[in-house]
This record gives sequence, structure tokens and C-alpha cells, in this order.
Amino acid sequence: MTISSILGTNMELTDAIKRYVEERAEVLEKLTSGFESTAELRVELGKTSQHHTSGPFFFAEFHMDVPGTILTAKAEGADLYAAIDEVRDDLKRQLVDRKEKVVDQNRHPRPGKE
Repeated sequence: MTISSILGTNMELTDAIKRYVEERAEVLEKLTSGFESTAELRVELGKTSQHHTSGPFFFAEFHMDVPGTILTAKAEGADLYAAIDEVRDDLKRQLVDRKEKVVDQNRHPRPGKE
């Protein structure tokens, strides 16, 4: 799996934030090792607006291209790091579901036309 981009919207991305995203993405990399081709991850982090002063104003979005589909996970929170963890967990669940679906289709193929 490769991280193709880490974008910041309405905020400056520090090296610490980028390292944190890369560390959290390692878990996803282990799950994508069974796919035929390389999965690609795009990350967008940011603030919903410059004038927001309370509530969930940080967001994180992960978009992963895996064979056959694009998985998307989004999360909002008052803390950017918590939003990253939440979106990573959501994408991890989607990857497990996708992998199980592919394995199930291989074990039980649809009957062909005769």
C-alpha cells in the first residue's frame, strides 16, 4: 500500500501529523497485502472552517483504491488525532469486510450459464 497524498485543508500539516498518519496506516497496509495489486491511500485532514471555535471542527478523510472499488471513510472530532484514529478504524472494518467478500466469492462462485 502506498500513501499517495496527505492534504491539509484550512490548516498547516506538521511533520508530527504526517508521521502519525503514516504510523496509523501501517495497520491498513497489513490488511491490503492479500490484494492482487497495490492499494493506494489518499488522506485529507483539516478544519471545517477558520471561524469555528467549538464542537467537532477537525475532520479526517481516507480514500483507498483497492481492486474493484474505492473505500471511503470520514470522521469529525474536537481532536484531530482522535478523528484520524476513528477514520482508520472505520476503513479497517471496511477492508476486512471487502476481503471477506472477495474470499467468499472465490469459495462460492456464482453458477455459470450452461
